[in-house]
Amino acid sequence: MKKTALEWKKIYSSPDFHREYLYEGKLGFFYENMENVFRESVFRIWSPFAEEVMIRFYRDGSEGDALAVYEMKRLEKGVWEYRTKEDFHGIYYDFALRIDGEVVISTDICAKACGINGKRSMAVDLRRTDPDGWDKDGAPENGTEQVIYETHVKEFSWDPAGGFPEEVRGKYRAFCCRDTTLHGDGVHPTGLSYLKELGVTHVQLMPVYDYGSVDEEGDPVQFNWGYDPMNWNVPEGSYSSDPARGEVRIRELKEAVQSLHRQGFRVIMDVVYNHTYSLDTAMQRTVPWYYYRVKEDGTLSNGSACGNDVASERPMCAKLILESVLYWAEEYHMDGFRFDLMGLLDVELMNRIRRALDERFGKGEKLVYGEPWAAGYTAMEKGFRQAVKNNVRHLDVNIGVFSDGTRDAVRGSVFRLKEPGFVSGAQGMEGAIFNSAKAWQGKRGARMLAPSQTITYISAHDNQTLWDKLAETTPDEEKRRRQYRLAAGIYLTCQGRLFFLSGEEFARTKGGLEDSYNAPIAINRLDWERASEERELADYYRGLIAL
Repeated sequence: MKKTALEWKKIYSSPDFHREYLYEGKLGFFYENMENVFRESVFRIWSPFAEEVMIRFYRDGSEGDALAVYEMKRLEKGVWEYRTKEDFHGIYYDFALRIDGEVVISTDICAKACGINGKRSMAVDLRRTDPDGWDKDGAPENGTEQVIYETHVKEFSWDPAGGFPEEVRGKYRAFCCRDTTLHGDGVHPTGLSYLKELGVTHVQLMPVYDYGSVDEEGDPVQFNWGYDPMNWNVPEGSYSSDPARGEVRIRELKEAVQSLHRQGFRVIMDVVYNHTYSLDTAMQRTVPWYYYRVKEDGTLSNGSACGNDVASERPMCAKLILESVLYWAEEYHMDGFRFDLMGLLDVELMNRIRRALDERFGKGEKLVYGEPWAAGYTAMEKGFRQAVKNNVRHLDVNIGVFSDGTRDAVRGSVFRLKEPGFVSGAQGMEGAIFNSAKAWQGKRGARMLAPSQTITYISAHDNQTLWDKLAETTPDEEKRRRQYRLAAGIYLTCQGRLFFLSGEEFARTKGGLEDSYNAPIAINRLDWERASEERELADYYRGLIAL
């Protein structure tokens, strides 16, 4: 009889389980070389309760029957392995696992490449995906001030007015374009030339891992923010020129990062380890209920408001997340990570991530910050602490958190649209503005130990844009512009790491829409004509950034 979620939870909560099955070695596909000479292709999967595991190989990433099927060998600690002296680069694969007497088909949790829509994993020789000069790629020098510009791959270059070649609009390759101008007029910069002139130091890319809310074979006008992870270690295919070929998305994302570095920007990756697109995942199929939190009544924990919560506190889940972060930093040269709903992850894991990045790349070299909240209750195992605002004092001082206190003090509550903030006439906000200026340090200023723990901002992809929020209480545009400048003048001169949504500097509007996560691209695109029309406001931002 199949076990219930609670029965699995009881097994996984037992210290005996992890003593017997905690595995510290490599998982997924990798090459085993001797003195840099190819020796074997190795496939490993962790599935402690599988009775049998078969690995199936394919020529295509989504269609056709298996070329071959092999039985995997059970090793220690619940690990299964298949080895071959053949080079399997470019071959697709999946697993057939018999668990509780039932056969399930699964992709590889640790896959580094996949076919279209993540249907099958792909074995990849990552060296063959490196662009020319990748071994010499490096981030620009880290200055004393970090100014982070949040953008979305598709939003950034979709507008025809931006002057990007049609074939790269909405793609990774748009970041490789140089000297783009408005309608190609040669006068008004767009794209990275515009950002260079603006003075930002870091570009934060909204999700570029493989996500499930856009069909990679579908209409190119489809849009989603992408907070729906499917493969944590694989780039999203819809931003590539050929999502059917697993190596293309890898190479093109690397080329984008390389171009950003060459043009003077560090690159931040927006990561989502707190939930998955659905429960029908490789994680659930491979080790039922291990990677997800379950409440005492047997129902799924849903503190993410996305249907599930990842059990980051479980050792093999923590290993998966930690290794994923290090992989993106090493293989893709990412310069930092923004953790979505970081409050659903545990303090211990976040500190481990910070330490591991420091040990590998140098203290503070990689930025780490996130949202210190959750969307609701989560069933985290006892003995662990959530990485929420109340626990900031337990986090490394080089883990930053978004300051919703500053945001709401300056502009007004994001949840009550008609509620004003300091710049639109709210009374009694002086104390909050004072604390914002010093990054909420000290006992009276809330919980921050150093400015490095504060991400100072007033707009991000969530909620209304700053322009739309101020419009709720100030219909008069001229008055609103004065409020807008005051808002920018306050937060861009506060301590902490500065952060703003792409287009905030030119009064970006989404027509009042609060959360445009799946709204048409016509609403979400960066409007490069508006950037030119609002040049005076952008110049004001430029001056504040330069202070």
